[in-house]
Amino acid sequence: MPPTEIRIGVVGTGYVGLTTGACFAHMGHTVVCGDIDQRKVDLLNDGHIPIVEEGLEQVVNDARANGRLSFVLGSQAAATDADIVFLCVPTPQGEDGSADLSYIEQAAAEIAPILKPGAVVVNKSTVPVGSTIAVEKVLQRSDVSVVSNPEFLREGTAVDDFLNPDRVVVGAANRAAAEKVAELYDGIDTPVIITDPASAETIKYAANGFLAMKISFVNAVAAMCEHVGADVAAVVEGIGSDTRIGGRFLNPGPGWGGSCFPKDSRALVKIAEDHGYDFSMMRGVISVNDEQRRRMIDKIAKAVGRHQSDLSGVTVGVWGLTFKAGTDDLRESPSMAIIDQLATVGAKVKAYDPTTSGELSPHQTSRLEGIDLVTDLMDVTDGVDVLCVLTEWPEFAALDLDAVAERVGRGVTVVDTRNLLDPDTVKNAGLRYDGVGRR
Repeated sequence: MPPTEIRIGVVGTGYVGLTTGACFAHMGHTVVCGDIDQRKVDLLNDGHIPIVEEGLEQVVNDARANGRLSFVLGSQAAATDADIVFLCVPTPQGEDGSADLSYIEQAAAEIAPILKPGAVVVNKSTVPVGSTIAVEKVLQRSDVSVVSNPEFLREGTAVDDFLNPDRVVVGAANRAAAEKVAELYDGIDTPVIITDPASAETIKYAANGFLAMKISFVNAVAAMCEHVGADVAAVVEGIGSDTRIGGRFLNPGPGWGGSCFPKDSRALVKIAEDHGYDFSMMRGVISVNDEQRRRMIDKIAKAVGRHQSDLSGVTVGVWGLTFKAGTDDLRESPSMAIIDQLATVGAKVKAYDPTTSGELSPHQTSRLEGIDLVTDLMDVTDGVDVLCVLTEWPEFAALDLDAVAERVGRGVTVVDTRNLLDPDTVKNAGLRYDGVGRR
């Protein structure tokens, strides 16, 4: 049975807002998304999607064609006559891990006068515990309820994650408001957890913190494997087959990154600290992740017979810039962090990524300054001293390694920070191989 149609306003058309609006429209609701950038609004109304995300363009344009999704300028235009308004605006993080709520508070202040009686305002952005109350104070509307409905979207699979979630979490002091938000998901077969706002807000941070912990754990195990002569692939198979542990998020690599894990892990530490608890385990998870990136630098240095403190005159060939495959997001990318460190010790970088082989966005242009970008993945091999796989794009797994060896020269090391390549195939091509925790 399809869900009852509810008019939805979405404030913000970033990664979360655009996916949220498009998917709700796909489910049969009428959605109006507002943004402060007129150019972006015009592009979206013309069917142009500003981010790389599988399936999102089709969902957006199908919903637009059906008249269920539109884009407008400003938060008030999005919230006018809406039954439920989702706040999907940025929550930038300070160096100490604290979140800047000014964008959410500004959006709440803008929509407060025009919200219709009985409307529900939903915090969809990842926000500190207590943010539901903070929004209520800004709205100053006793006839409007504020609800927490955290997102659990993975970049690269966001549309599928939204339409086929493991669970939906709704937190509110007002049970009727919580059920109204839960009703939006009636067309989806998934558990709905209704709880209080503080618990809902904590669930989001705890989930990402736990996943970050699993990655840091397997990276620490990989480091141990290198010391004791074990193969992390066999170890992961052994522990991942235990149903209490599971194999997901047990892939060794250059560390976690992206828009969520770094921010949320630091926020967990900060929120706990603000309330008198020392979350030392989470600080350890972050420390292991920082150390993992330094270990990748050390592998690169050893591959060219140098110390990681001085790589002047060394040219490093890099495959992959985004923080993971399937997205064009460079935020907190382990690849970019490693490249930045290589630059500080004098190395030059030649790189290829599928998302940077065409016209660059202004953000990409500024972030990729100083990197010799090439438009063909094989061109990375020309004139480099060492090759690195830093992002797990599938096309890198299909590399013609014999052709790579011919161009780069036999005996050159491939530092495979994603364990994407088969070590024997690399060696048989006449190249050296160094993975993460691989024997």
